[in-house]
Amino acid sequence: MTAPIPSAQIASRPAGSRGRDFAEPESPTRSCFQRDRDRIVHAAAFRRLKYKTQVFVYHEGDHFRTRLTHSIEVAQIARSISRTLGLNEDLAEAMALAHDLGHTCFGHAGEDALNLAMEPYGGFDHNEQTFRILTLLERRYAEFDGLNLTWETLEGIVKHNGPLVGPASRDDKVPETVAAYCRDVRDLEVATFAGPEAQVAALSDDIAYNNHDIDDGLRAGLFPLEELRELPLVGPMLTAVSERYPDLEETRLIHETIRRMIDLMVTDLLQETRRRIAADKPDSAQAVRQLDRPLVAFSEEMRQNDRALRAFLFQRMYRHYKVNRMTAKAKRVVRALFEQYVERPDCLPNEWRAAAESSKGAERARLVADYIAGMTDRYALDEHAKNFDFRARNE
Repeated sequence: MTAPIPSAQIASRPAGSRGRDFAEPESPTRSCFQRDRDRIVHAAAFRRLKYKTQVFVYHEGDHFRTRLTHSIEVAQIARSISRTLGLNEDLAEAMALAHDLGHTCFGHAGEDALNLAMEPYGGFDHNEQTFRILTLLERRYAEFDGLNLTWETLEGIVKHNGPLVGPASRDDKVPETVAAYCRDVRDLEVATFAGPEAQVAALSDDIAYNNHDIDDGLRAGLFPLEELRELPLVGPMLTAVSERYPDLEETRLIHETIRRMIDLMVTDLLQETRRRIAADKPDSAQAVRQLDRPLVAFSEEMRQNDRALRAFLFQRMYRHYKVNRMTAKAKRVVRALFEQYVERPDCLPNEWRAAAESSKGAERARLVADYIAGMTDRYALDEHAKNFDFRARNE
């Protein structure tokens, strides 16, 4: 069954797509955005998300979120919101599924370590790495590197957190890979906001991330359920569920609270976005890009609640001593592997070795970073053992 045709004026429409870098015959059964989504799902980088973690390392338990399960959850929320607003569900889903492809092993700990190691060579950022994967590093097709996605998908991936330069940007900086693409291939209009579907995908990520980290943090015993009662949004919802179901077991109580919080955040986003559509009156996806603020947004009250929840999770979960211990070990693994491969490229697998040995300086460092960033948690641990533990099997 085909997806509903986008009904809103501001929706991105396949017929109006700016196309791909390399011309291809159109699919007779799928729109260009459906095809983008399918290429992402079949990518090797997407499969590896199964063993890349959010907060916990893969061997700590099968019930914690991985980058793969998180991406699927984000895609579900993004599709639901897009359908309700009359936007293009397939485009929103494609960006939701791709948004974490550039994350390293060991979550943000791995990224921090790789960024520090790459500091003399321009640093490392998972958003730029996602773009590198989609345009350069996936090598599956006979006629091009990358996945040859549409302009709209690439633009949304690059700008899902807002413009890269200008007064509304976070860093006022364009990553090197993106800058080269805009200069040599096609302009992604990095000074404007992304289209509406990319904005939906970005906030769907926030909704999924915060709510499911609460679930994982409780499951791991990093903080007790009672501490959540002091938080805005979470506390009142937890109390409401407890009063309605006074004898509910804790696991069901947690799930019921989280599902209602997700619904509340989605409802708030829909209301605020509709209010902004009525106020700003954009008549196309391009008009959305040209606005001086995001069109898809939470209310101010919800933004404050979201910030309070993030602050709680930062202190009580992401900086918990158990997480800190694993973070420290993960950073040492990534740093050791980086130094080993830069100094001894002959220790790299054959498919990476030749390019590394024939390069030097920043070029070799970036190649090593690409290799390490693609590692899953367990592969990084195995490679570390093979490189530094005499007792490890050297296969």
